[in-house]
Amino acid sequence: MRLPPAIIGHAEEVLREILRFTGPADGTLSRYFREHQRLGSRERGVIAEAIYGLLRNKSVYTSFSESGSGSAMRRLTLLGLADAVGIDSLGGLTEDEDAWLRRVMDIDRTHLPIALKSNLPDWLWQKLQSKFGEEDALKLASSLNTPASLDLRVNTLKSNRDDVITSLAQAPIIAEPTPFSATGLRILKKPSIQNLPLFKDGTIEVQDEGSQVLAQLVGAKRGEMVADFCAGAGGKTLALGAIMRNTGRLYAFDISEKRLAKLKPRLARSGLSNVHPVVIAHERDAKIKRLAGKLDRVLVDAPCSGLGTLRRNPDVKWRQTEKGVAELNEKQASILDSAARLVKAGGRLVYATCSILDEENEGIVSDFLNNHPDFELLPVSQVLAEQKIAIEMGDYLKLYPHLHQTDGFFAAVLQRKKLEITKVPKPAKAEEASEE
Repeated sequence: MRLPPAIIGHAEEVLREILRFTGPADGTLSRYFREHQRLGSRERGVIAEAIYGLLRNKSVYTSFSESGSGSAMRRLTLLGLADAVGIDSLGGLTEDEDAWLRRVMDIDRTHLPIALKSNLPDWLWQKLQSKFGEEDALKLASSLNTPASLDLRVNTLKSNRDDVITSLAQAPIIAEPTPFSATGLRILKKPSIQNLPLFKDGTIEVQDEGSQVLAQLVGAKRGEMVADFCAGAGGKTLALGAIMRNTGRLYAFDISEKRLAKLKPRLARSGLSNVHPVVIAHERDAKIKRLAGKLDRVLVDAPCSGLGTLRRNPDVKWRQTEKGVAELNEKQASILDSAARLVKAGGRLVYATCSILDEENEGIVSDFLNNHPDFELLPVSQVLAEQKIAIEMGDYLKLYPHLHQTDGFFAAVLQRKKLEITKVPKPAKAEEASEE
């Protein structure tokens, strides 16, 4: 069944706005669909898939669009739509457009220049090539340009993984256990789960397996005082609360009231009562100062480039810049420094990003340790063993989609050294006076 010709016009219009890269693509798409409510669910799905496919393959399709006739924006749009649904499903093509599309979509892409095949901006490709070597960098780039599976986290306060797999099968949705997270499920297709009873009652949450592993790496225990320092919409907060079995006190800090507002309905579904969302003005807010030296565990999921999430947010690679990353580095260092004040002696501080760049990861941790001699690095291999997570790692957690089928994540576990108590020797007893 052919799509109506008007779809091409809608896709071209929204693509033009998205390629200005003034904001996230998903936000632009959502707004466009709200303004064009006559578009059916199928049409919306096709447009979204075409836009995301084009963003993933922008380097190649921009090269292809240099041939053909008509406007460059229409040619790009047609390439995205052909990638999403196939040429035969497109209505409204001219004979020349049909012939051109079939010719360029039939090009053997294995013979394209390697930098073009990476479908990454040049500055990012050069960094990855320098770090991993050409062959492995291309494998990573290819995985980042492949749509992610749908990962779920089972809320262990309400059910267990085996029972959820059985319940989903009745939907019918086929879910498989994730290899690293004991609470994770992976669904290869992407069904809508928002209307499932399991989702509505908080038994399952959408969360990448890598994000689940980060929460488990914190090692939070029952009855402890814990903080998710950059909580956002609270995915890791909810995971931490379940790990703590709804005991102790769990703070969810964020500077965005809007982001924390998204946590509230998720929190209500989860059944957690130990979570305390707190809006802060900045990382040195007085609300934080009052908790200095009192917390057992602090997670800093720092604001970052997001370049590890390109499977889900392909526009990020085109919106991010080297200058932007450098500005983030200053913020990351400042946030980590402030969060460290919360950690008590013997407590743990976990620094994490969804980035694959050294300057946002090892670089920040190395500078922190140089400036904070009261903290030491705990090898992640040791912490993973403590948590019974079977991933081969060294000092740091480094997850990549081509190796671990997760988003790109980094984490370091830092421990505040215990205070050394110097024992003062007791004075020697005076000799008893001899009897006269």
